[in-house]
Amino acid sequence: MNAIPVRQSARLMLVDTVGRLLLFRYDDGRHPPFWATIGGRVLPGETYEATAARELAEETGYTDAIGPLVRTRDEVFATADVATSRWLEHYFEVRTNGGPIRTSGWTDEERATIRESRWWTVDEMRATTEKILPIWLADELAQLVIRSNESCESAGQPAKSPPLRPAVHEPA
Repeated sequence: MNAIPVRQSARLMLVDTVGRLLLFRYDDGRHPPFWATIGGRVLPGETYEATAARELAEETGYTDAIGPLVRTRDEVFATADVATSRWLEHYFEVRTNGGPIRTSGWTDEERATIRESRWWTVDEMRATTEKILPIWLADELAQLVIRSNESCESAGQPAKSPPLRPAVHEPA
């Protein structure tokens, strides 16, 4: 019996000054399209943090500081160029002023599968019928924005984004 391969990946919760999250729309022609954070595989000898910084520069051209680890994920799935594997993902918070996304560092796989990029608000993520992976991204973004607003308020600064509605789902 063959063991399922284990792959490590750093993902980025890249949040702009108004609390929007950058997502890429992936479509490899074999799986239904979906939106996901930027990031990629940990290379031999790399830490998750080093991978996060490398992927940020390669996929956006940005050089913002890699912030704290906000979440981990341990899931089994296939990607465009990798058979079904167990993925150990680390999600890092990155704050940015934004700007044009530079694609000159993209790999052939990224050029073949990333169809567009978009900055999403929490409300837009919750309202869309498009597939966003992982499914908890909107709630995680809401928590990042709330913590950022609380931090600004405690420092005597105005909140960086409008107040968010809580993630409460009422029965229909």
